[in-house]
Amino acid sequence: MHPLSLAARLALCLALAGCASKPVMQDGIQVNDPYEAQNRRVHAFNKEVDRRVIGPIARLVSDKDDASNEPGAMDLVINAGSNLSLPGKIANSLLQGRPEPAIKNFFRFGVNTTLGIGGLLDPAGSDFGLPEHDTDFGETLAVWGVPEGAYLELPVLGPSTQRDAAGKVVDLLIDPLYHLLHRDAAWAAFGLRVASKAGERARFGDTVDSVLQDSADSYAQLRLIYLMHRRHELNEGGTAIDPYAAAGADDAIDPYAE
Repeated sequence: MHPLSLAARLALCLALAGCASKPVMQDGIQVNDPYEAQNRRVHAFNKEVDRRVIGPIARLVSDKDDASNEPGAMDLVINAGSNLSLPGKIANSLLQGRPEPAIKNFFRFGVNTTLGIGGLLDPAGSDFGLPEHDTDFGETLAVWGVPEGAYLELPVLGPSTQRDAAGKVVDLLIDPLYHLLHRDAAWAAFGLRVASKAGERARFGDTVDSVLQDSADSYAQLRLIYLMHRRHELNEGGTAIDPYAAAGADDAIDPYAE
């Protein structure tokens, strides 16, 4: 079976299974979390990994970069990892029937891969006015009408939903670099993308620490932030999954706007 068809069917089955429980309200938004007990155990594991491993490494890298006036290693890694993610985003935009962001990401990838020394620098954004258009297969499934499903917290990867979890798997399968590069090169590219995510953890370290370590209920707080932000990204409003309570779609604000 083709991976796209398999992913759509898998996400639909998972989402329908997650719809069996009655959603609850948290701060004005509906939360479908029938696996809360298991999710909280995974969250406790993720929180400990972040406290003992990811957080200290991120702070060490961030402190070294802050001590220099030159672009830090963290910025270079984030740029390179972001650049390597563009082919997959181009594929997803095309699958969503959105050629414009696909074309812009295509030219961004070309400029940064060549003039940006393999994506270490970002001349496409700074000199050519080509910002990255972010998307993934979870959004592709949403465009195809697959429901969100239940909330999940994945080991190490963190907050997700059943639809987005299926999308993460397919993103790996449809990434053009995965098929074009030699196996060792493909794994190296994957490792760089993982390192890029760790760099983003360092960049937003204070915010992450305040949620994970300082919240009275970090699980509920992280769940709320993720669902609000994700639904805003996908423009999913309506009474069933409205993250903004009484506010209409036109009045909705990005919870990360500040």
